[in-house]
Amino acid sequence: MATALITGASSGIGLELAKIHASKKDNLVLVARTIVRLNDLKSELEKQYGIHVHCIEKDLSRSTAAQEVYDETVDAGLRIDYLINNAGFGDYGWFHQSNLNRQQEMIDVNISSLTQLTHLFLQDMVSRKSGRIMNVASTAAFQPGPTMSVYFATKAYVLHFSEAINEELKGTGVTVTALCPGATISGFEQQSNMNGKGFFHRKGHPTSAVVATYGHRAMLQGKSVAIHGFMNRLLTFTVRFSPRQLVVKITRKIQEMGN
Repeated sequence: MATALITGASSGIGLELAKIHASKKDNLVLVARTIVRLNDLKSELEKQYGIHVHCIEKDLSRSTAAQEVYDETVDAGLRIDYLINNAGFGDYGWFHQSNLNRQQEMIDVNISSLTQLTHLFLQDMVSRKSGRIMNVASTAAFQPGPTMSVYFATKAYVLHFSEAINEELKGTGVTVTALCPGATISGFEQQSNMNGKGFFHRKGHPTSAVVATYGHRAMLQGKSVAIHGFMNRLLTFTVRFSPRQLVVKITRKIQEMGN
């Protein structure tokens, strides 16, 4: 049986990815800040699918967290076949009025821990000549984002980092996929203070389950970049050929909707 490690597994896309892997009879290593939710999910999935679930309570904003996660899997004798770096968060508002500690934590979770986890587990995968990594980016990765400047910038990093190392890994048997969802009903909108604002101003966004299913399929296919939804793919294509000054102004107008 294969084993998938999923960060940010207690809710949203991470939770749905855990369910998908469990339904495929993959064992799981679930990482999140809240152990109570993880244990509830562990009981549910083990009972329903007869798999083994290992839970790790970890705050990935801490500088030692990624190494601690890796060490725990090694100590438990767990081979990680799928690494899904899903943990991340955003924060809505003007940068100069924001809490700087929260912005730094966002960088630590969205970039630093993701990079460290990828490096640690990637070495084992390359040695075995097999493995799949999914890094959850966003359509925010394709343009600057006034009112969420740090979040958009972190997702740009995730996209470019993932594309680059996926190219480096050609011929190794290992692939890296950057999943780029648009606005998704996942709990992110509440956590980032975006209810009814910006890209969440309109209705009809896909659910976490729909996006997770799309991302899982793309990862298994070894796609480098997976953008969910036709309109999102069209938007990111258009951005590439539009003047950046215009793009950032339009993004600001969209982000300010609902204020």
